[in-house]
Amino acid sequence: MARSKNIKIAGVVTLYNPTDQDIENINTYLKDIDKLYVIDNTEGYNNEARIPKSKKIKYQFKNENIGVATALNMGAKFAIKEGYSYLLTMDQDTTFKPGVMERLKEAINKFDMKKVGIITPWHNTKVSIAEIDEEYDYPPTIMTSGNILNLDIWKKLGGFKDEFFIDGIDIEYSLNLRKHGYQIVRVVNAKIDHELGDIQYKKLFGKTYLCSNYPAIRRYYIMRNNHYIFDMYKDFDPNICWSLLEQKKHMKSVLLFEKDKFRKIRNYFRGLRDYKKGIKGKYPYKN
Repeated sequence: MARSKNIKIAGVVTLYNPTDQDIENINTYLKDIDKLYVIDNTEGYNNEARIPKSKKIKYQFKNENIGVATALNMGAKFAIKEGYSYLLTMDQDTTFKPGVMERLKEAINKFDMKKVGIITPWHNTKVSIAEIDEEYDYPPTIMTSGNILNLDIWKKLGGFKDEFFIDGIDIEYSLNLRKHGYQIVRVVNAKIDHELGDIQYKKLFGKTYLCSNYPAIRRYYIMRNNHYIFDMYKDFDPNICWSLLEQKKHMKSVLLFEKDKFRKIRNYFRGLRDYKKGIKGKYPYKN
């Protein structure tokens, strides 16, 4: 069995109008991987001069928002072409702490990777999740960022769904993995920080409401893509799929506490309408 430090891992991160902190986040994991593909979806502004100077980095400026799924698939194809078996998938708002990558590599050595599609860390977010007193567990779905992707299995599954564009990509891929008999292994003591936007908890009349404060455009993708996932996997994992449709309940939080209420609610209904029409891909509206 190979020593964990000898495992070669490439990485991909998708940029879109990155802040200085988003750019700085790259330095928290760059030293732990062998190659990084930076896919920049920013429209009208090339960020290459802001990217850390490193021979490890291959920068791709798309000058348009091609979506997260397509960017991840691009990174996977680059990695396979250059001989890598594993790919770290990153969001621009995620940071790594020292020692995390080594724990993830140890898991690669420990498990039969012919059966494992993803090695994932524990995500520290603002969403309250009870920690687990185990070294490893097997979550039914995971978030895209911070994962080590098994590229052999990625090829067998046909990659991420380009037509989903942004939201639901990770959930669909997780369910697809499990439906085909593969595992998701989470390394509980490998913890990363993931911002997940401006999440807040609000209280009213003794009830607590989770406010994601996602922009209006994401409300569209969430509503539309979650319904597609429901249709694809409701017979395989009905619990997860029915929970996705509970996104409708979030409209109450939007109405009570969030800004830009009209556009967000409108996009919920747009997403539902376009799902019924079979529309996929990039957001088709101007506002």
